[in-house]
Amino acid sequence: MEDATTTTRRYPLITDEAVEALRSRIGVKFPRPMPHVTEATRDSIRHWALGIGDDNPLWLDEEYAARSRWGGIIAPGTFLYAFDRVVSGYVSGLPGVHAMFAGTDWNWYRPIRLGDRIDAEPVLKDVQDLKSRFSGRSIKQTYRVTFRNQHGEVVCEADSWCIRTQRDVARERAEREPVTLKKWTPEEIEQIAEYYARRTRRGAEPRYWQDVQEGEELPYLLKGPSTVTSFVCFTQGWGSLYVKAHGPAFDMYRQHPALGIPNDLGIPEPPERVHWDNDLARAVGVPAAYDYGPERVSWLGHLVTDWIGDDGFLKRLNVQVRKHNLIGDLTTCKGTVTRRWQEGDEHLVEIAVRAENQRGETTALGTAVAALPSR
Repeated sequence: MEDATTTTRRYPLITDEAVEALRSRIGVKFPRPMPHVTEATRDSIRHWALGIGDDNPLWLDEEYAARSRWGGIIAPGTFLYAFDRVVSGYVSGLPGVHAMFAGTDWNWYRPIRLGDRIDAEPVLKDVQDLKSRFSGRSIKQTYRVTFRNQHGEVVCEADSWCIRTQRDVARERAEREPVTLKKWTPEEIEQIAEYYARRTRRGAEPRYWQDVQEGEELPYLLKGPSTVTSFVCFTQGWGSLYVKAHGPAFDMYRQHPALGIPNDLGIPEPPERVHWDNDLARAVGVPAAYDYGPERVSWLGHLVTDWIGDDGFLKRLNVQVRKHNLIGDLTTCKGTVTRRWQEGDEHLVEIAVRAENQRGETTALGTAVAALPSR
């Protein structure tokens, strides 16, 4: 196992004993952390949708949504991130070992409707020991989360996973492989602003299955450039994992001491501050503060729902988060139709989705499956 030998070790390493203790929890129910959202209200749906930059009136406008096939407001499927912290990347075990959200395989069975009250049941599904170029030894920790509405109906099942990394090893590698943050010119910012002003969505015009061709490219979707402000906007809808204040924060650190990492003033703060604190981000091996992984998964969902239109339904979204989206990065979400088929009464399309930054790096990729109306 690699060790951090050139600098003083600040954080625990992954040990065989800790991994075996974690594996003993597979399939065992555990107390679920309090979710940020328990009901799909107009406010909670709006906060989520605008937090991912998706102003689709199907999510936001009651009169518009009432004229759709759904008969009222529904929510983006990835809104369920706000209903459960485990599916969002909350992990237990391996105290002091950094957790990086790495992806979700969403499978939706019915829409999330205005007024739905949704509960979730997470369980540890798998623990895999990996070798990581980023941090030496690493662990992939996967949870299965089942979401049910107030009628007991299964709305969605999702597998979500994090990679547990050795912070000191990752930091040493990052110091040897620096990344320069992008600085944008006024002209470049104006071009991005023009894109946002011009872009459109499919909306109420049906996209019929018969009109789709394999190999067809989806219109690209821009997100960013990313800032701390955009990360904060996302947390307003999502709720975050460990952001607490005052007494509740100290209660959390008392129950989970490894979560309280002293800042420069000696005050404990959670590891989640890597999303706005450049110094802590560099301490765990990332060049600067970076986005939340669920945010990027949701952007790719936004790409697909804009393309399928109001009459389509996103059934599956399986996305791996591959690289960090740093402050200043501009993400281009892209998609290509790879398959078209019928299954029972459903007319389905499969879409290869990916997110690329301005350096040409693929930061997330995966597959979406959507049901479309038929002529």
